[in-house]
Amino acid sequence: MKFKAFLLVCMAIERGRLMGGLCLLTSLFIFLPTSVAAVCAPAHSSTTHGIVQSSQQSTAPTPVSARADGSQAEHLAPATAAKATTLNIPTATVSFDPPPPVIRRVTTNANLVPIAPATFAHALEAIDKGILFLKSTQSANGGWMEGIAAAPTATMPTSGLAGGDSQVKSVEAANSANTSAPIPAQAPSLNAANSVASNAASAAVTALVVRAFAQRGLSIQGDAALDRAATRLVDVVMGKNGFQPDASGGMATYVASCTAMGLAALQEAKYEKTLSAALAWIRESQWDESEGIAPTQDWYGGAGYGSKGRPDLSNTQLMLDALHESNATAKDASVERAVIFLTRCQNLKSTNAAAWAQSGANDGGMVYTPANGGESFASEMAGEGRAGEKMPAGTRALRSYGGMTYAAYKSMLFAGLSKNDPRVLAAKAWIENNFTFSENPGLGQQGYYYYIHAAARAMLACGNDTVTDTAGTKHNWREELIDSIIVRQRPNGSWQNPETRWMEDSPDLATVFAVLALEEAIKPVRVSQ
Repeated sequence: MKFKAFLLVCMAIERGRLMGGLCLLTSLFIFLPTSVAAVCAPAHSSTTHGIVQSSQQSTAPTPVSARADGSQAEHLAPATAAKATTLNIPTATVSFDPPPPVIRRVTTNANLVPIAPATFAHALEAIDKGILFLKSTQSANGGWMEGIAAAPTATMPTSGLAGGDSQVKSVEAANSANTSAPIPAQAPSLNAANSVASNAASAAVTALVVRAFAQRGLSIQGDAALDRAATRLVDVVMGKNGFQPDASGGMATYVASCTAMGLAALQEAKYEKTLSAALAWIRESQWDESEGIAPTQDWYGGAGYGSKGRPDLSNTQLMLDALHESNATAKDASVERAVIFLTRCQNLKSTNAAAWAQSGANDGGMVYTPANGGESFASEMAGEGRAGEKMPAGTRALRSYGGMTYAAYKSMLFAGLSKNDPRVLAAKAWIENNFTFSENPGLGQQGYYYYIHAAARAMLACGNDTVTDTAGTKHNWREELIDSIIVRQRPNGSWQNPETRWMEDSPDLATVFAVLALEEAIKPVRVSQ
């Protein structure tokens, strides 16, 4: 209780409610965001933003009790205990902006969107064609992709790595020794539980479709397909013992987050119980002190696959999406914890003390996860290994890429970080340096529709009508995004990725992502709604 009270005081400082001073806890410091304008770092710091950091080992977390879904959270030592980063609290004043408003409906008035009327009309037509396609593929039960099993993204295997399956190496120790030791995953029991294929992905896709239909202005009273979809979604996730997003596999966080977003979009009182249950599950499944994870550890504040999976940015950004769509404030404790995790995903030396970031490109972009020493699919794509384990002997680094950078950029804005925060500015700079809607930068066409949806939400959240690239060219992001998506639409109204990774070769999944991205581009911004 004393620790929790102390943590709340620290968070109060982070929110600017207490000015000056330093929350000191022996061997434990929690980072705080700072603005570029007001920096007051200790004399020994080499950072420019007042965020002082050091890497050190931490003690193992203590075993804890049941998780949100009723399962027992397993003792994670020694696999995660060594992966700790201590972040000192800066003494600088911190500024925050109100999170962007939640806009739940597209507009049919072209004058409310800063694009050409013809482009607006094309976007609306493409959305409607996509919705008609999705209605044509809805199952008799009311869902989509039912009976199709999906496995969570596998954690890094330990077989064949130095030390074998039974030996867990410290990433920080390996890097301090200037070696390129591969990065092991969490304990084998967690790997096994986390790799189970699950049919629950259907519920997540169904929830995304519910959101897409609702944002277009359809209602459960006036649209039979939407009514069946919402009913099916609730039937699947509400079990005899309450909310249960995925009893058999590791897709629970995706299902819970998408369920919350879909039901929040409906704005129907009859679904408030399920919505509240989904939000409660999301909050309880976040890795924090209740699972024995301290703020010094790289799992802290993140969300992973299900109740046992190591956290990653993809699951965490969906968690923050759900909280934002449900009007969570920047002072929400779950949001504050998540910001710590987001910071550890960023290739930014001044705010991320992780060894891979300190030796990285310092480009402001994001990687897939900092957990267990860090992973990036862009590094894998470049032939360096997902954890950088295939790089030449020497200091290991990880590559930033598009989908995760846009995901984190919008998440930081949803969390209320000021647009002048160094982390926000750095992510924005990465986007300007890599601006394109023709591919997922760093991954090519892999995960393209996931990327385009994250990009659309991020661009709307930032509030700018244009993006200026490094050549000085201004881009109307809405028009370019709409054009890039429409050109890929098939005659039957669907979209499909030729790349099979992350199931985007499924027309149902690719189509709902495309429709949602187009809807972000034509939400009203000229008037307050």
